[in-house]
Amino acid sequence: MTNDDLQRLVEFAQLVTAARDAMSDDIVTRLSGAFSEGITLLDRLTRNEGLMSLLQVLDRQESQNFLVALSKAIHESSQEIASTPPAIGGIGCTLRVVRDPGTLEGLRLLSLIGKHLSDSLREQHHRGG
Repeated sequence: MTNDDLQRLVEFAQLVTAARDAMSDDIVTRLSGAFSEGITLLDRLTRNEGLMSLLQVLDRQESQNFLVALSKAIHESSQEIASTPPAIGGIGCTLRVVRDPGTLEGLRLLSLIGKHLSDSLREQHHRGG
């Protein structure tokens, strides 16, 4: 064992001693309570079939791509809304919005989500869920 190894061992022992001294009864009680609550929460989460299904879907690459695109869209939309004056309304304003290709794509996206959500809910209802 070299002198450097011995020095590291002494430093580690000092660190353990300092940590042990810092651990008061109150800290130990709070840590054990937090750990217990964390385990209880984890148990509840893992028993939630819907959440587990959502996590499996979110683990797919296409879902991650969708979430990245959604987060960018939310950010850019909030920036655009904050930096532009309020819409004045009326038929002319509505026609300008309708002519925007993004409007049609947005409506299409919401329509597809609604369709698949309805199909899934009907399927669950027929299975007795």
